[in-house]
Amino acid sequence: MTVFTVSPVVLDVPGRPVDLQVKVSAPTEGAGLPILLLSHGQGYSNHLSSLNGYAPLANHWAEQGFVVLQPTHLSSRSLDLPATTPGAPMFWRERAEDMSHLVDRLDEIEKAVPQLQGRLDRTRIAVVGHSMGGHTASLLLGMKTEGVSLRDDRIKAGVLLGSTGRGDAVTDVVKENYSFMQTADFSEMTAPALVVAGDADASAHLTTMGPDWHADPYHLAPGPKVLLTLFGAEHGFGGVSGYDVAETTDESPERVAAVQRLTTAYLRSQLLGTADWQDVVVDQGRVESK
Repeated sequence: MTVFTVSPVVLDVPGRPVDLQVKVSAPTEGAGLPILLLSHGQGYSNHLSSLNGYAPLANHWAEQGFVVLQPTHLSSRSLDLPATTPGAPMFWRERAEDMSHLVDRLDEIEKAVPQLQGRLDRTRIAVVGHSMGGHTASLLLGMKTEGVSLRDDRIKAGVLLGSTGRGDAVTDVVKENYSFMQTADFSEMTAPALVVAGDADASAHLTTMGPDWHADPYHLAPGPKVLLTLFGAEHGFGGVSGYDVAETTDESPERVAAVQRLTTAYLRSQLLGTADWQDVVVDQGRVESK
């Protein structure tokens, strides 16, 4: 299926330090299109952690019939906001609010992208996040941080890729610099979620628990969940954040293809009611659900 992208769509959000910039990727044909909100992670590159990243996923999902909306969060290195900006450095609350703003402003997005007008199904919205983006997605699905709930019930399901886990297993560096991560509370995360974890994703800068930490949302949240554990995968899952990304430590086009295939099947099952999720052959990992 042929796709198109429009970038940036610029939204003026009152009180936000800079405008909210969004990349839109969508198929050229079809109506009643489901919507995916894609939250980027953090990294060393200047622009992958922004609307310019994650092309291997965004392009694929658009080819499969989804409209993908990618904001540049305030935490992005591409914005280079001063360290004194309220919410810095990770802007955990503002990241989740960005996604709700996108849902609030779909009329404006359609106006800015005429090819989309009348083609969105606003009852079928999911969120996907990688790494810190997984934390953002978890908040929208019902996780609390610092006792704050930012759940958005318009978002029906989520995919968490290498997401953050429990607060009692973070490193001293995290405690000192990102203390909000110590307060993760999954007890009210009841929305359906696919949790994707790599069995080689130690993330030693974040957790003392090893790869199992990234599966915490599956084990601790009470909602209907699926856990996909990819064999040999590190935090980049083969290179999901961009084509030929130098910082990917486990480069593998085959692994990226597995993530594309399995996440697409899950999202279709949740948003479109298709039954193909259970029929997907998992050849690079294992799947469990509860």
